[in-house]
Amino acid sequence: MRTFFMVATGFPTFLFTVPLLVAAGFWLLVAVGAADPRTFDEDADLGALGLGGVPVAVAVSLWTALAWAGSLGAAVLLEPFAATGPARALTGLAGLAAAPAVSWWATRALVRLPQRLRPDEPGPSTPDSAGPLCAVRPERADDGLFRSDRPDAAHRAPGRAA
Repeated sequence: MRTFFMVATGFPTFLFTVPLLVAAGFWLLVAVGAADPRTFDEDADLGALGLGGVPVAVAVSLWTALAWAGSLGAAVLLEPFAATGPARALTGLAGLAAAPAVSWWATRALVRLPQRLRPDEPGPSTPDSAGPLCAVRPERADDGLFRSDRPDAAHRAPGRAA
């Protein structure tokens, strides 16, 4: 636990710890009803960054949490290799550069996932868009095709006999 707190309050993770605490405080206010999750939607449009489709607070909170987790993981994994000196500073700077970029990519993928699962344009929803009803009889008509009869003969294809 001591290592966790040391890494969470050390460079570069601390630069993501503070925004993560702010995001957690915001979501606590949302949970008690003192704030609205769409508060920042008019202030920023994240569609140009590929993060549109969800409230700004959700995208930024997710990005912050993933950047914090990535920075924390990188710091813990790289600490034995760069304990002191310039190597530690270089690994910290590399983590500081990589964490936001990787977390943006992951946030973009996670934000787009619901859009792929729920497209804006649903498929046909009315019986009229599916075409007229017909009865399919399991007997051969010609060339190995099944026969179908529709109740209204006016919609038969031209040149075909029933």
